[in-house]
Amino acid sequence: MTSHRTLPYAVSIGLAVFAAFAGGALTDVGTWYQALNKPSWNPPDWLFGPAWTLIYIALVIAGVRGWHAVHATTGKAIFATLVILNLVLNISWSWLFFTVKRPDFALVEVVFLWLSILAIVVFIAAKDRPAMLLTLPYLFWVGFAGYLNLVIVQLNPSFGLC
Repeated sequence: MTSHRTLPYAVSIGLAVFAAFAGGALTDVGTWYQALNKPSWNPPDWLFGPAWTLIYIALVIAGVRGWHAVHATTGKAIFATLVILNLVLNISWSWLFFTVKRPDFALVEVVFLWLSILAIVVFIAAKDRPAMLLTLPYLFWVGFAGYLNLVIVQLNPSFGLC
């Protein structure tokens, strides 16, 4: 039986695994992606898996710490809502960019994804500084990915937003 102290670990790990597998399943770096014009500083494809693995490990720890740091029921509901919203936006970005093959739509969406991470950082900052610090690499990585997304849209004129 799962106790109230271990349940957040199970939920946090489950959400991270779900996000990783869903995002991975929606990501096809095949012919279409390889044909896109990308900047010279585009990271190699093999780097994304290890980077996301480390980010998800940090987010599992941050999620559990954040959950335990928020004591009021309302605070827990807000935290859970922010995390679920972020999960949906995280997966949606992969779907828009790689499945729908619309980096321009993904560029608009990544702004909301980044803001959802910032909301988590701000919400948890006063409650658990280590949880906030563990979330910062995710914020920075998505910021970098958003900038990369912008440059890819600019380098591929078939996408009309830039």
